[in-house]
Amino acid sequence: MRVAVVGGGPGGLYAAALLKRLDPSRSVTVHERNAPDDTFGFGVVLSDETLGGIEHADPAVYAALQREFVRWDDIDIVHRGRTLTSGGHGFAALGRRRLLAVLHDRCRELGVDLRFRSEAPPPDELAASHDLVVAADGVHSTTRDAFAGVFRPQVTTHRCRYIWLAADFALDAFRFEIAETEHGVLQLHAYPYEMAGEVGPGASTVIVEAREEVWRAAGLDKLDEHGSAEQCAKLFPETLAGRPLRGNNSQWIAFRTVVNERWSHGNVVLLGDAAHTAHFSIGSGTKLAVEDALALAACVEEQPDLPAALAAYEEERRPVVLSTQRAARGSLEWFEDLATCTGQPPRQFAFNLLTRSRRVTHDNLRLRDPGFVAGVEAEAGVPEGTPPMFTPFRLGGLTLRNRIVVSAMDMYSAEDGAPDGAADAGTSGVPGDFHLVHLGARALGGAGLVMTEMVCVSPDGRITPGCTGLWSPEQEAAWSRVTRFVHTQSPGTAIGVQLGHSGRKGSTKVMWEGIDEPLPEGNWPVVAPSPLPYREGVNQVPHALTAVEMAAVREEFADSARRAARAGFDLLELHCAHGYLLSSFLSPLTNRRTDAYGGGIEGRLRFPLEVFDAVREVWPRERAMTVRVSATDWAEGGITPEESLRVAAAFSDHGADAIDVSTGQVVAEERPDFGRSYQTPYADRIRNTLGVPVIAVGAISSWDDVNSLLLAGRADLCALGRPHLYDPHWTLHAAADQDYAGPGAPWPVQYRAGSRKPPTGRTDAPKPRLTL
Repeated sequence: MRVAVVGGGPGGLYAAALLKRLDPSRSVTVHERNAPDDTFGFGVVLSDETLGGIEHADPAVYAALQREFVRWDDIDIVHRGRTLTSGGHGFAALGRRRLLAVLHDRCRELGVDLRFRSEAPPPDELAASHDLVVAADGVHSTTRDAFAGVFRPQVTTHRCRYIWLAADFALDAFRFEIAETEHGVLQLHAYPYEMAGEVGPGASTVIVEAREEVWRAAGLDKLDEHGSAEQCAKLFPETLAGRPLRGNNSQWIAFRTVVNERWSHGNVVLLGDAAHTAHFSIGSGTKLAVEDALALAACVEEQPDLPAALAAYEEERRPVVLSTQRAARGSLEWFEDLATCTGQPPRQFAFNLLTRSRRVTHDNLRLRDPGFVAGVEAEAGVPEGTPPMFTPFRLGGLTLRNRIVVSAMDMYSAEDGAPDGAADAGTSGVPGDFHLVHLGARALGGAGLVMTEMVCVSPDGRITPGCTGLWSPEQEAAWSRVTRFVHTQSPGTAIGVQLGHSGRKGSTKVMWEGIDEPLPEGNWPVVAPSPLPYREGVNQVPHALTAVEMAAVREEFADSARRAARAGFDLLELHCAHGYLLSSFLSPLTNRRTDAYGGGIEGRLRFPLEVFDAVREVWPRERAMTVRVSATDWAEGGITPEESLRVAAAFSDHGADAIDVSTGQVVAEERPDFGRSYQTPYADRIRNTLGVPVIAVGAISSWDDVNSLLLAGRADLCALGRPHLYDPHWTLHAAADQDYAGPGAPWPVQYRAGSRKPPTGRTDAPKPRLTL
């Protein structure tokens, strides 16, 4: 096998070494355009997991690296002159030049042909003359560009500028320092990579980062490498104490996230930054490249032929990379929006920073450094022995005993309330026994607040024939039965109603028969701000509401709110999300009106605010009222981050007690960035920019995530949907799992005997001796 590796970075060199070690008969050549010791940056951080893989794959490389590594456990966070330290993290780093030198030596020892200071032949020539071409040529990969039509790369440039520098002394911890200047916020990320000793004073990598507009306002865009290093050294006195910084062909650049639809084409395969990038704030670039190299070499060795090997390599690595990229994106965006968090109390700020990527959580940070977490909880007023999720929260005139909300989930199971089979749309939408048991079970399950599904304000405002409503006396009486059960059988649990109108997404089948698909018969007309169907050629073209018709819809909302108050609900939520009627007024993708109800965000807000005001006027003042919004449309040309802040601020100014922050479902062509807790950064931004209470939603699935979000100050309440379908007693079980038995999660008297997890069959019993 003839192998060409394009790029002499750590990933390319390690791949070359492993491929040659596993089969010495292979001819392996590395093409590197630069000199052997030319490299960007200074230090490289590797995890214990990655080091374990290196040790298993090539003990010689591992032994050489072991002699070079600097190890430490602490993270220091400097904020407004105060340093907070969290321990137990475990890092290992070494100089990038030393890493390359170790890999150069190993490649030469194995017989790899290293060619420096020469460009690789064109990719198509390499592919024709070799059995395997490994493109490890970095974020600006020429190999990837040559076959862009196959790899289909997507490159996203982000909002911060950063520069790699170094300090000639060794820090004793990973260090973050925040500089709040007249121009805005800048941040320092720093760590040691060479300890002080006989050969010198040691060294540390120092990365300085700032939003593009801050970078320009501070004049850093006009400085050369020396001037930038000099200016940056003055910004961070706690870490640098007047000591200078130096560069290495250092430039201010914007981070670019690289994603490829495919990683291989014929016998050409992408590796490391050529295939994917992840932000440096989670220390992942070299780690991912080295892990790629290990997986590629293993798959080539294990699989029967090259196509199978490259397919197995991508199948193995893609999920790991996507998970890392999601975490890196969370970390990157946290630093982009850092200015919204700097006003937090110091310990909460430090906890927020440490948990920013969602890979470090409340629970595992408590294992690493229990004293640090105890200090954060004490500063936040969390009673000793109480998980943050079981602290009370006041929402308007309503006090919730804990921070868990059963999210509104459509059940599509309404009954027909007409007598003698005289069914029609005017008598449909009655909640029945299913709703009593469904909502009652979740109320008994311990959540602080249980929300109904979206309850429709009119027959034509239904999504499906199975949707519940609140436009008739029969519906009001049926909902009264549900609230009465909750208040009687689960005292202390609040129940809320979510009022909405389907708009252009109405007159469709129930979810399990075909979500968003039109009914085969019996359709009713749908309405919207503009005559734009949800899906062209599939869904109805909606009628564009006139001013008179909007006034009628507004009164329908108010009438339903009156019925909700009489039915005994504790909280009312106005549904302005997910592409339903009020949401479709807010989004520029669905509102193309040219009158006072369209255009800029003020016009698009007008009707939703009129509805909110009408509901707030009739909803009892002592009862809480919230609004659910979609903070992004996940589609080009949709609502902007600045507009979503304007929307949240407007509803808060008009009297909303909290903003329930969801995303998307506005247009069919959306491309959501799914992942664990993927919507919570939008709640975080609204809460910490505007200072308004928020409910976070979106794939929050564990009590550990809930505690982390609350303690970091990213949310006030957490709404969970599917976990409560899986386990109606999710909240009580979360309390049991955390050995909590306080007032935030009381078990119903009928269920107290089951408040401890049942024992399971033993799997660790002593085995009998069967041989001498």
